[in-house]
Amino acid sequence: QAQLVESGGGLVQPGGALILSCVASVRLHNRYVTGWVRQAAGKEREFVAAINQNGGSTYYSDSVGGRFTISRDNAKNTVYRQMNILKHEDTTVYYCGAEKRLNVSSYRDHSQYNFWGQGTQVTVSS
Repeated sequence: QAQLVESGGGLVQPGGALILSCVASVRLHNRYVTGWVRQAAGKEREFVAAINQNGGSTYYSDSVGGRFTISRDNAKNTVYRQMNILKHEDTTVYYCGAEKRLNVSSYRDHSQYNFWGQGTQVTVSS
């Protein structure tokens, strides 16, 4: 059972950058797909990015348009998401998720992830 803890959220001005972190209680390398989703109040969770079990492949939502980068530090069991050129519409809660047995075709489907962190709020405002 993986436990995930996100951090790094906060207030940032439009055009600014943030790095979110997700620390896992288990070894991620070669075991878990890890991903990030976001969820605004009253809306469904939206896939943002994912990285596969060996960390060799990354996947992104079209909505982030190359502004976000997902990466992983296997020694620290930590997944990062660098967010650049932040926009007002990026304001929401971001969640880190993990799942062991996941086909590539399901990486973008948040309902397929069974382990989630508590979320971290990102607010983009001047």
